[in-house]
Amino acid sequence: MPLFVDTSPPGQCLFCRLVAGEIPSARVYEDALTLAFMDIGQVNPGHVLVATKRHAATLLDITPQEAAAVMQTAQRVAGAIQETFDPPGITLLQANGREGEQTVFHFHIHVVPRHAQDGIGFTWPRKNPDAATLRDYAARLTAAIAPTP
Repeated sequence: MPLFVDTSPPGQCLFCRLVAGEIPSARVYEDALTLAFMDIGQVNPGHVLVATKRHAATLLDITPQEAAAVMQTAQRVAGAIQETFDPPGITLLQANGREGEQTVFHFHIHVVPRHAQDGIGFTWPRKNPDAATLRDYAARLTAAIAPTP
């Protein structure tokens, strides 16, 4: 279980207050839709969060324009991290919902410089379904994806 979970209502959440300038932050980049700032819980030097300026709890709550803007900002930040800290790797991490390990319920992406044996690990139990099961999953998802106008 995470040590900190921000369950504040929209507009009063930690990141909304940060976007509004009500609490201090080490800002890295800002545009009309996004704000990038240093994570106070630095995993490695240069660990940045990229958040939507508008309050939206998860990936499913942001607009396509916000999704594009967040990824563009994350790419810019990753380039700056690479130039400044020269890590051999960079990980992007985005979590949704309590079971997805989200701790601040305001959409954001972690941009984390990575180094060998830095203590970060991603493990999960592989299920290895057969090909027919994978085709069934794909067909169900394809049917659920709404066509773009």
